[in-house]
Amino acid sequence: MSDAALFTLDGEDVPFEPGETILQAARRAGRYIPHLCWHPEFAPHGSCRICTVKVDGRMGAACTVRAASGLDVQSATEELNAQRKTLLQMLFVEGNHFCPSCEKSGNCLLQATAYQMGMEGPHFEELYPDRRVDASHPDMLLDLNRCILCELCVRASREVDGKNVFAIAGHGIAAHLVVDSESGRLVDTGFAATDRAASICPVGVILPKRRGFVIPIGQRRYDEGTAADADRQEAS
Repeated sequence: MSDAALFTLDGEDVPFEPGETILQAARRAGRYIPHLCWHPEFAPHGSCRICTVKVDGRMGAACTVRAASGLDVQSATEELNAQRKTLLQMLFVEGNHFCPSCEKSGNCLLQATAYQMGMEGPHFEELYPDRRVDASHPDMLLDLNRCILCELCVRASREVDGKNVFAIAGHGIAAHLVVDSESGRLVDTGFAATDRAASICPVGVILPKRRGFVIPIGQRRYDEGTAADADRQEAS
């Protein structure tokens, strides 16, 4: 890596390898950029826009913009964090997120990122959409109330499991997660509890049955640290 393979992130130099995105390079350097739909196992998706940064004064998703020498990247600014907070507030009101009763509380990336951004309430009027819970599968539960349309389960099922169990249907506010069966029920697909798609959901949509609340409070992923702490630990 040459001395020129550097960009600045909030005024500090960050080295990068050829082909890395801004987000990848930042994580490797121990620098946190908030994100929801990005995952190290898959190609960048750029759908949630939580990782939006300013690159030489122009907005771009840190998970898709390639790092380049001399870029001036801003992330931890009041403006960008306010935008992230607004996006998170919109995600909370578009679904039915009742954190105190959710099995993923303490292990939920959406919840942890909201804390990280200082979100104290939904701000917008809650929509309370009528979404179903699919308990048809013998081993897994599908609670569509919490889906944030990150498409991680879609990509995992397609690219790792080779099954194409999940897809996103509809557009805009009507977009929703569907399963590949005539009945629309998870039990009528080839989905298995051992699939990568069964364990990749960052929120509480895809859950194993008969294992509820097995991790005690205080030992969950974000109980002892922030989303930034967990991200740095995973990247190291």
